[in-house]
Amino acid sequence: MENKNKKILIIEDDSFLADMYAAKFQMKGYKVNLAENGREAMKEIQKEKPSLIILDILMPKMDGFEFLEQFKKNEKFKNIPVIILTNLGQKREVERGFNLGADDYIIKAYFTPKEVVEKVETLLSRSK
Repeated sequence: MENKNKKILIIEDDSFLADMYAAKFQMKGYKVNLAENGREAMKEIQKEKPSLIILDILMPKMDGFEFLEQFKKNEKFKNIPVIILTNLGQKREVERGFNLGADDYIIKAYFTPKEVVEKVETLLSRSK
């Protein structure tokens, strides 16, 4: 599969995790951009429109829910798939993520990085 034209924005304040996921996606041929919080991500998507966003919830300055709410209001970006990747697994948090427009909700502790990559690839293949 040709991935070099696909851009993934990873919004994650844990630099170890962000770098690990970036490396996994780069090995698959994706271009990856990183942002440490929702505010930084908003600037990043203005510069370069991603094909898909991986979004953490617990972050400084602007959390993932706030980011998702603002992001999905923007006509230019609202159709970009968003996968929430977080340790918040309470039913109300999962529901809130989907209600705000997330395409998938992954709890970090239950999925290997390989499984996360597979979920991203499945979602990208559906949203061509």
